[in-house]
Amino acid sequence: MNYWLIKSEPSTYSWDDLVKLGSDHWDGVRNFKARNNIKAMKVGDLCLFYHSVNEKSIVGIAKVVKEYYKDPTTDDHRWYVMDVEPVRKLKRPITLAEVKAEPRLNDMQLVKYSRLSVQSVKEDEFGIILEMSEQ
Repeated sequence: MNYWLIKSEPSTYSWDDLVKLGSDHWDGVRNFKARNNIKAMKVGDLCLFYHSVNEKSIVGIAKVVKEYYKDPTTDDHRWYVMDVEPVRKLKRPITLAEVKAEPRLNDMQLVKYSRLSVQSVKEDEFGIILEMSEQ
């Protein structure tokens, strides 16, 4: 299993929107690195769901339920989506400031490449985020 972080502006698409739908495709990615990450995702991989812009916090865990396919929101064949479903909301959101303040997360892509909308997460980083959310 691999771990990822997917970002969305909550005013556009929030954790609650995903929960309400139960399952949905992750669209609108227009960055080649993020696209390649989508192509690497496998069914069962877990994703940290991050609210960007104003909130800047990890709020939940989603699971990949369908691997990449052409993005239905564009005619451009270079872009892909994958389907995710909610697993659970974190006990408490983990802010970007908390991530940056945690020395064990210094190398996390969220810290180094904060604008990338779909990023890989190391297994230990995923565990640290879950641990932090329990505190």
